[in-house]
Amino acid sequence: MKSFTVFTAFLLMSLPLTATAAKLSGDCLGTPPTNSMTSVNASLQSDPLAGKTILVFGDSYVKNHRRPVEETWHYLVAQRHDMHYINAGRNGSSIAFDRTRDGFGPNMLTRLQELPDSVDYFVVIAGHNDADKIKNSTDSLQMFRDSLDRFCSMLVEKYPAARLAWVTPWNVNRPGFDQVIEAIHEICGRHSIPVLDAAHDSGIHVRSLAFRKRYFQNADTAHLNAEGHRLILNWADRFIGGL
Repeated sequence: MKSFTVFTAFLLMSLPLTATAAKLSGDCLGTPPTNSMTSVNASLQSDPLAGKTILVFGDSYVKNHRRPVEETWHYLVAQRHDMHYINAGRNGSSIAFDRTRDGFGPNMLTRLQELPDSVDYFVVIAGHNDADKIKNSTDSLQMFRDSLDRFCSMLVEKYPAARLAWVTPWNVNRPGFDQVIEAIHEICGRHSIPVLDAAHDSGIHVRSLAFRKRYFQNADTAHLNAEGHRLILNWADRFIGGL
């Protein structure tokens, strides 16, 4: 019996370290032991997002206002999954309204035409600046709805093979926001574009000053700080992974 035990130990010491570790861990977990590195690698599930290109398009929610892009949740999602990341955010950008005179450039309908023609994931984060422009104007709201419908049509035509998605603005307590968020749900739904409802499902309590002081840049109502982005990272990651 003693010689058998010594012989078994000798065999284990002769195995490559990785294979031995895999065998021992498999035994401990009650799973069949692996016999080679090939079978170990075959058991690992590949990340379907790895190597894919994700383009995030929009306003300062994308550009991250005065903070580095590297702090944003969408950048962190891309890093987590080893994706190629393109940030096409512009502070002050609007879907429907040209803001060139204000220094914020043309609307996103125009900007869309300047973007790369081929990506795997295309995520839009926009509507905040439109809501602040619309306020209580029915004419401006109709202009936004028409522009959003055209934008969605253009997006589907430009990226027929991409996974598309839209992220709403926060649930800001100002005129125009409820109407813009409702329109995004309705019109994106009409075009079969999934919507991530950051207004109601994100856990971002933008109407709380105490919350904004902790999680927003300068306690404003638009721009998360680094801690705020990390707060919603896992929630947003699950959405992107499910597209």
